[in-house]
Amino acid sequence: MKSITFDLFPPSHGSREVIGPRSFILRGFAEPYVDKLLPAIHALQQQTAFRYLVTPGGFTMSVGLMNCGQLGWFSDRDGYRYTEKDPETGLAWPSMPAFFAQLAREAAAEAGFDNFKPDACLVNRYLPGSRLSLHQDKSEDDLNSPIVSVSLGAPAIFLFGTLERSGKTVRTQLVHGDVVVWGGEDRLRYHGVLPLREDHHPLLGAQRINLTFRKVR
Repeated sequence: MKSITFDLFPPSHGSREVIGPRSFILRGFAEPYVDKLLPAIHALQQQTAFRYLVTPGGFTMSVGLMNCGQLGWFSDRDGYRYTEKDPETGLAWPSMPAFFAQLAREAAAEAGFDNFKPDACLVNRYLPGSRLSLHQDKSEDDLNSPIVSVSLGAPAIFLFGTLERSGKTVRTQLVHGDVVVWGGEDRLRYHGVLPLREDHHPLLGAQRINLTFRKVR
């Protein structure tokens, strides 16, 4: 995998950074929602919990995961998939708060994707050392809708590649309130996150929370 540096120091708050033909970083876009987002994430933890799923290859992920919405993403030795109920409890996933979907719709529209209607929200927690290897989001039936990814807490280095795993990747720092949106011809580009460094955010401490909104069906 070849990589190149792409602005490890983020541009100014409120800017729209182009990282692909249909891919954008909206700097600070989620900040107006933070006062509602953090209590909602805490409330979600009272209904479910961050868990460390196992990949089909038998590896335990270093990133903790919760779901909310009509569908939830799940992984075990049987594969990656979306389900209407939590396979571990048999219960429906917690509902997605209305303002979660509103944030996702507004960010998608800002990036040129109108009428985005997410039916799944993955809530990921990164602790120091947690990482996400290069992968494609391709378990969804609907590949015409974009991915909307919201960053909260400690900064992270985001990797954004091509349609081939071996293609060049660009690296850019994502900080609290940034939103990444990609779709169209960029929808299946490989992406990931480098191991989270020891850092501190005044609201979330050493952790990073990432909300990923998807339209599955």
